Amino acid sequence: MMSLPFYQKLHQHYDRSYRNRDLSTTMSQYQQEKKSSAIYTHGSTAYSSRSSAAHRQESAAVSQASAASYQHQASRASEFALSSAVSHKAASAYDYGYSHGLTDSSLMLDYSSKLSPQTKRAKKSLLSGEEKENLPSDYMVPIFSGRQVHVSGITDTEEQRIKEAAAYIAQRNLLASEEGITASKQSSVSKQSVSTLHQEEAFEKKSRKVAIREKAEQLSLKKTLEETEAFHKKLNEDNLLHAPEFVIKPRSHTVWEKENVKLHCSVAGWPAPRLTWYKNQVPINVQAHPGKYVIESRYGVHTLEINACDFEDTAQYRASAMNAKGEVSAYASVVVKRYKGEFDDTRFHSGASTYPLSFAVTPYGYASRFEIHFDDKFEVSFGREGETMSLGCRVVITPEIKHFQPEIQWYRNGAPVSPSKWVQTHWSGDRATLTFSHLNKEDEGLYTIRARMGEYYEQYSAYVFVRDADAEIEGAPASPLDVVCLDANKDYIIITWKQPAVDGGSPILGYFIDKCEVGTDTWSQCNDIPVKFARFPVTGLIEGRSYIFRVRAVNKVGIGLPSRVSEPVAALDPAEKARLKSRPSAPWTGQIIVTEEEPTEGVVPGPPTDLSVIEATQSYVVLSWKPPRQRGHEGILYFIEKCEAGTENWQRVNTELPVKSPRFALFDLAEGKSYRFRVRCSNSAGVGEPSEATEVTVVGDKLDIPKPPSNIIPSRNTDTSVVVTWEEPKDAKELVGYYIESSIVGSGKWEPCNNNPVKGTRFTCHGLKTGQSYIFRVRAVNAAGLSEYSQDSEAIEVKAAIAPPSPPCDITCLESFRDSMVLGWKQPDKTGGAEITGYYVNYREVIDGVPGRWREANIKAVSDEAYKISNLKENMVYQFQVAAMNIAGLGAPSAVSASFKCEEWTIAVPGPPHSLKYSEVRKTSLVLQWKPPIHSGRTPVTGYFVDVKEASAREDRWRGLNEAALKHTYLKVQGLKEGESYVFRVRAVNQAGVGKPSDLAGPVVAETRPGTKEVVVSVDDNGIISLNFECDQMAPSSEFTWSKDYVPTEDSPRLEVESKGNKTKMTFKDLGTEDLGIYSCDVTDTDGIASSYLIDEEELKRLLALSQEHKFPTVPVKSELAVEILEKGQVRFWMQAEKLSPNAKVNYIFNEKEIFEGPKYKMHIDRNTGIIEMFMEKLQDEDEGTYTFQVQDGRATGHSTLVLIGDVYKKLQKEAEFQRQEWIRKQGPHFAEYLSWEVTGECNVLLKCKVANIKKETSIIWYKDDREISVDEKHDFKDGICTLLITEFSKKDAGIYEVVLKDDRGKDKSRLKLVDEAFKELMTEICRIIALSATDLKIQSTAEGIRLYSFVTYYVDDLKVNWSHNGTPIKYSDRIKSGVTGEQIWLQINEPTPNDKGKYVMELFDGKTGHQKMVDLSGQAYDEAFAEFQRLKQAAIAEKNRARVVGGLPDVVTIQEGKALNLTCIVWGDPTPEVSWLKNEKLLASDEHCNLRFEAGKTAYFTISGVRTSDSGKYGLVVKNKYGSEISDFTVSVFIPEEEARSVAEEPQKGNKKAK
Repeated sequence: MMSLPFYQKLHQHYDRSYRNRDLSTTMSQYQQEKKSSAIYTHGSTAYSSRSSAAHRQESAAVSQASAASYQHQASRASEFALSSAVSHKAASAYDYGYSHGLTDSSLMLDYSSKLSPQTKRAKKSLLSGEEKENLPSDYMVPIFSGRQVHVSGITDTEEQRIKEAAAYIAQRNLLASEEGITASKQSSVSKQSVSTLHQEEAFEKKSRKVAIREKAEQLSLKKTLEETEAFHKKLNEDNLLHAPEFVIKPRSHTVWEKENVKLHCSVAGWPAPRLTWYKNQVPINVQAHPGKYVIESRYGVHTLEINACDFEDTAQYRASAMNAKGEVSAYASVVVKRYKGEFDDTRFHSGASTYPLSFAVTPYGYASRFEIHFDDKFEVSFGREGETMSLGCRVVITPEIKHFQPEIQWYRNGAPVSPSKWVQTHWSGDRATLTFSHLNKEDEGLYTIRARMGEYYEQYSAYVFVRDADAEIEGAPASPLDVVCLDANKDYIIITWKQPAVDGGSPILGYFIDKCEVGTDTWSQCNDIPVKFARFPVTGLIEGRSYIFRVRAVNKVGIGLPSRVSEPVAALDPAEKARLKSRPSAPWTGQIIVTEEEPTEGVVPGPPTDLSVIEATQSYVVLSWKPPRQRGHEGILYFIEKCEAGTENWQRVNTELPVKSPRFALFDLAEGKSYRFRVRCSNSAGVGEPSEATEVTVVGDKLDIPKPPSNIIPSRNTDTSVVVTWEEPKDAKELVGYYIESSIVGSGKWEPCNNNPVKGTRFTCHGLKTGQSYIFRVRAVNAAGLSEYSQDSEAIEVKAAIAPPSPPCDITCLESFRDSMVLGWKQPDKTGGAEITGYYVNYREVIDGVPGRWREANIKAVSDEAYKISNLKENMVYQFQVAAMNIAGLGAPSAVSASFKCEEWTIAVPGPPHSLKYSEVRKTSLVLQWKPPIHSGRTPVTGYFVDVKEASAREDRWRGLNEAALKHTYLKVQGLKEGESYVFRVRAVNQAGVGKPSDLAGPVVAETRPGTKEVVVSVDDNGIISLNFECDQMAPSSEFTWSKDYVPTEDSPRLEVESKGNKTKMTFKDLGTEDLGIYSCDVTDTDGIASSYLIDEEELKRLLALSQEHKFPTVPVKSELAVEILEKGQVRFWMQAEKLSPNAKVNYIFNEKEIFEGPKYKMHIDRNTGIIEMFMEKLQDEDEGTYTFQVQDGRATGHSTLVLIGDVYKKLQKEAEFQRQEWIRKQGPHFAEYLSWEVTGECNVLLKCKVANIKKETSIIWYKDDREISVDEKHDFKDGICTLLITEFSKKDAGIYEVVLKDDRGKDKSRLKLVDEAFKELMTEICRIIALSATDLKIQSTAEGIRLYSFVTYYVDDLKVNWSHNGTPIKYSDRIKSGVTGEQIWLQINEPTPNDKGKYVMELFDGKTGHQKMVDLSGQAYDEAFAEFQRLKQAAIAEKNRARVVGGLPDVVTIQEGKALNLTCIVWGDPTPEVSWLKNEKLLASDEHCNLRFEAGKTAYFTISGVRTSDSGKYGLVVKNKYGSEISDFTVSVFIPEEEARSVAEEPQKGNKKAK
């Protein structure tokens, strides 16, 4: 069952009687169709499927019926019949529309235009204004109304559209009875019960059965209403009262910061509940938060809008509804999320959310209100024939209902666009697209997209222009368009077309018509001679075949491109075509088979009737007639005859080809002659009598070419378009349309504005250049051809048209007196393209919250954004409205201001400043301006404080920008963060304190917009100083406004302003100290485009100096006059100017006398480079003085002076002489580079020089101190370098070195002194190289201690060596010593101790710089070195105290037998060593023969008293103690005298010392 509204639930008895048995079938079907329909709405008077005119007609009829029914019961049926007639009229209209394939949107009972909007959201009241006023204040009459929704879109065919649903809804008005109601007589009369039946139309395809059933239902409904009317009158109003209930509850939202959000709810109840909004259980006060909250109640829908949400708006919101029966609440939460990434603040500058409204589905159907918006809309588009194009836009519908898509309709020039091979439509769910696969000029026109949701729709339109394709032959005409087939018969088809706008530069001679049979691709030309008339009958067709046609234009250059092909058409009579259509459909084959009826013999056809000439041109005549009544059942043929007027000489025209259809086109008639025509019928029985002859017809065009239009008037539209209007030519017949052309003034070139003739006398020409001046002309078009061009219009500059301004905003009270108030407001956002000329203020009294009527506060417009309203009542509350005006008219009034009480302000502090505005917005700065407060307090205003905060910040985040009060009313705010949005406010201060803050300025984003330009200062050639500004983003109505210190300079006698186009210049007449200040330029009608320039004292000085330079110009000098010595000792005086013209002249002055070119002076001027030169061969004593070059180049002059006197001149003269000698020297062998020295990496000194101009015979000799140095090698001069290497350079090598080059051409020498300072410098370099060659310090342990050392390549005494320990210079002693051994530099630490640990630095000082090497003798390094030292020390001690033979023993002892042998040796050892002797490696003991003694611990004795030969052998002395032992060997050889000679020849072996 269908869900019932609350008021029907309370009156079930009424609904039962309403839903009686007679209507049960209809209502059941209606409910089923409602459930299946995509659009079902219930209980709203906002919807209507009819036009407003039809609604008014029916309302009037219903009202008459209702009044009569309650006053005269007997006349009820007749009044109901009147209402039924209206409904029947609407039903008939819908039946006609559906039978012709039309949508319901085109069925308007008032026959309005197809694109005229339907009634949208119009809530109709069933009570008059007088009746409303007489109703009790605590009672409101419920209005029960219904509405019908029609749905289309099931299936469309060529014949019909089947309707999907129909609706029957009763409309009822319930009025309370007289019981219990107390009112005046007038009120009682107006409260008489009225019951109105308003049955809206039901639409479906009519049939006899349906019509009978509908009539029966109407009678049943009428009877039901009559039976229930008695009860209806006695109904008590108390039965209607019930507590509030939420039909739609507010839903929760999660939104981004800075977005807007709306909470919606719908409440039912009687009496009407009062709804209050709460935030966190606190009532929302709109007055306390101006601009933050907007609370509205419309059509039973309550809305809370929260603007620019911030984090503080995250809360629980409650909607509380209350009436006499009770109170109910509904809750919703709002969560505000902060975006952490990049955020586009500009999206929220408008303050309006772009997101859909939160409006859900009601329990009784879909939402009672839809909001339809178009985003990303297609603009005016330009295409070319053959190209593709797509038009589209996004359709946003709120509330969004799933599975319920809008109906998208496209129109061209008001006619629906159907998909075809040329155009396709697409709907993606949120975007509608119209695509042209192949543009044609027929596609040009105004395109409209209409989005329909039930009975609501919105539409958007834009024009599409299609330019001609490039001609294949240059100069050939463009293609015709709109080729249509008319009057199709068996024998001919009439083709019509529209002439093109472009003729290629020469008149069109005519047109060729081509035909092509459907199913083939072969085109054949239908006419041999071009036809000028845009209508032509094509004959020679095969009956039953289908054809397509195209047309080509021709001029003297050639034939143009063909038109788009026509729709296919069959060569059949209309009656035959209708007969064939009634047959079952079959697949299309391109050919229709025609069958003839069986002939009946014996009946000769009678004469045709109603013969007439229906069309006559200079090329053909078309005849039409009716078949004869007497023709039998056999098909007949027709023969046409003609004769010239005044004769009876009839000639048959179609002897060879009989005509089968009752129409025929005759060709080959003489133009200008008069003819009569008649027709005969023929069949197998014979030829009948001729018809009556036609009237005399003159061959020629009956349709004349139209005359040109007149009164061409262009008017501004936008910055790229102009609206052109004209008057239709007189006596114009069958006009097809008009072609409009435009031309830039002075160009002489005309361009078509449209390629498809437009109807009407008004057209908008798009695609024009902003700022250019255009003229226009128009041509009329009919089938006969194009008219002459109209007269050219007046020139018009292309810029946007002006319109009334938008409403002002932010009305505030600036000061209040006992009987007057001063208001302030902000100027409109849009000025309408013209300067605002004034404002009008209205006010009204508000008594107990009820506003009165509006009154005018001023008759004459006020120019300021503030106004004092006088003659007010003290302590009265007022509301205000302000409207702005420009030359286009008065704009819409502003929103109603807050309520202000008129009372005397006694506060001591000043009121708020007003009219805040910002300009010159850049990425880090902007300029804020304001006006002083109207109320200054008890004392004058002494200054201002400016506050700023981020737009999204809380109220406690305001911060001041200035510590000291500002004296002026502007401030340049610096230090802004790029991309951040800010708001500003200003407070005034006087002696009493700081006043209340102004209204906010902003939010404004700190950013430098692309294309931003600054004011530029310039000084022209006459020294005139000016400020210049250029703007590329001007609107057509924009103007430049100059200010000094942000005060307009319009009347300043010291300035002159000139503006032209997008450039402006402000010129100073006499710049001086009184002109110091900030000069700014604002561009009106733009989004705050402005720039400024500061002229302070320093800038003033610079500009005045620059002006002086330009007023008295000088030749800019790039290089002042200078002198230089050339190679041969010549002297060159020269200077260089920045630039010189070909007419530049130079005067050469020496000691105030002009000198000229001659033997002594040579002058030259290079005007391309600006170089001026003068040459002198030699400087003599009389040439000392002052030289000046004077330059004159047009008006500019310049000079440069060089003084050559005294020492300066002598030095120059000496230099010139030197250069002369140098040149002579270089004629023979010479030194290109003189002798110099270089220290090699091996610390050797290399003397070198570079020679030039040498040959094989050239010799080189080296000298030191005038003594020749012999050189082993001979120089080959291959590389031109001569060298002398000195190794181990020292003081002995100091001296004067000289090298001499000589040959037969001369000689040259070079000397190098290496003595004194030069020698010291060389030694310093040697020391530096030595220091750089030093190796890193190393640690070495010795028996005495630890040694630190480094090696250098070579050491000299000039190199100073210093050692330091832990940053302290070392004091040398017997324990710590330093020295150099060879190339080793060392530091010896004897008997090291822990105190010797640390960092040691060796510094090598070369005389200028110290070079350091460092080693760390601590930790492991020290431990390892010390351990090694201990080991070496012990080894040294052992070596020192071990037992050893110091000396005394010979290696060999030769003794004669019998002699005594005494040997003594010294022995050392500590402790005293033990001594033993060996003989032949065997221990030898002491005896009498061999006495062995050791005395005093150091002397050993070896004695043999008488040697014998047996004593010969090898002996050894062995000494030994705890540190070691040693053996000293010696050999004893005993000889017998006679054997002495032999023994001498034998050399005994030497004894060796062996140590253990």
